[in-house]
Amino acid sequence: MAVPLRLASSRFFFPKPLHIFSFSFSFSTSSPSPPPIRVSLTDSVGRAVFATRPIPSGYLIHTAQPAVCHPSPSALHPVCYSCLSTLSQRSPFCSHHCHQRSKEYYDVEMKANWEDFDDYCRNRGLKYPFLVKRLACMIISGVAKSDSLDILQPATLTPEMIFEMEEGFTLLRNAFTKTLVSDEQIAFLTKQWYISVLARIRINAFRIELASGSYEDLLSSAFASVEAETAVGNAVYILPSFYNHDCDPNAHIIWIDSAEAKLKALRDIDEGEEMRICYIDASLNRDARRELLFRGFGFQCNCSRCLHGD
Repeated sequence: MAVPLRLASSRFFFPKPLHIFSFSFSFSTSSPSPPPIRVSLTDSVGRAVFATRPIPSGYLIHTAQPAVCHPSPSALHPVCYSCLSTLSQRSPFCSHHCHQRSKEYYDVEMKANWEDFDDYCRNRGLKYPFLVKRLACMIISGVAKSDSLDILQPATLTPEMIFEMEEGFTLLRNAFTKTLVSDEQIAFLTKQWYISVLARIRINAFRIELASGSYEDLLSSAFASVEAETAVGNAVYILPSFYNHDCDPNAHIIWIDSAEAKLKALRDIDEGEEMRICYIDASLNRDARRELLFRGFGFQCNCSRCLHGD
């Protein structure tokens, strides 16, 4: 997620477009009109997403597929290895499409014995190393590149945090070296790479909670707690990670039946207005929100709602 300095919402600021990045996402319209958003580099909040035209409330702005995702080890129900949709049969995949899309890195993962690595994560209540494991399998299989997450903002790590990550790195690399995977295939898997990727995942991963009910009813649960028991896994996206935070957001990210993210407008959005989502449970009081944002994302929230005390 975009987490540089956080200032009050800049609604009618037209910064210079950010041309150095390319993205893979889709928009909700097939008309020849221009895309409804752009990513720009600002002097105040770093990268940010802005509306390029008026967007009505409830509009599906765009969708996004995860760069990497992984089921939660404590999910209440089995989910698809690939898209995290709920499974109704005894199979790792929900469909032939998901099987074919994930076959290469699924085969890589199945070659290794993950008992020690999985025990390490579960005993410490860790979830993000599973995403690093999945990404490593994707890289080995040729589905992803080792620098695929470099575009994302990393978390600031203390020496103590880095030290704790080293055991996870050792277990991950050992799991691969004991398989038929060649040294050349895991040359990218250094301690520096592991820590760098984990630092980015820590503040850019989304907790995936599949919605129930009709699509139109989702706005009523727009501020559902990120700690809900409906979580099926975690995922990292590129474009959605560029949305800055606001405790009174004008946009919201939702998941209907899979890890495909859908960005919707929570209210009418003006052309040139920065589009923001809420990273946490917006129903918390100001002090709780600020503490959670500082501990989880490393910034002091200065959105309009926090500055004016709700």
